[in-house]
Amino acid sequence: MSTRTNAAGFVLDTDPARLDLDTVERWLATESYWANGRERAVIERSLAGSTVYGIYAPDGTQVGLLRVVTDGATFAWLCDVFIEAAYRGQGLARWAVAAVRDDVLALGVYRIILATADAHGVYAEAGFTPLAEPDRWMQLTTRVIGRPDVPFTAAAPA
Repeated sequence: MSTRTNAAGFVLDTDPARLDLDTVERWLATESYWANGRERAVIERSLAGSTVYGIYAPDGTQVGLLRVVTDGATFAWLCDVFIEAAYRGQGLARWAVAAVRDDVLALGVYRIILATADAHGVYAEAGFTPLAEPDRWMQLTTRVIGRPDVPFTAAAPA
């Protein structure tokens, strides 16, 4: 497990027992643009299969979340980065992203990816850049993001 405390007394901790699952569900299923409508069971499975960092205020209240999916050797995906609205603008995301980056790089991982619609500056400060060769990357999506009730359909190869 990893625990860090910043100068303001906020704690970044990977102890899964500390996670406030009701709060995490609210953030992801109702307040995020990328996981809107995600079911609680799916959230719980995603957390169980990842290294999850909670951010906690000095009083112990969970105020943020970051999730890392990795093979622990070559590749990691940073996702579900969320800071409670009342705590935004205090540098918590910058601090936490840098700490998570350091933890992942300490494993020997040499590629960390993420996707963002609105926080490019936060990630750039931690060393992230746009994909060098985006034409080499592909994806398979089985749901419309933000619309779990709408299945994604793609034409089958001819």
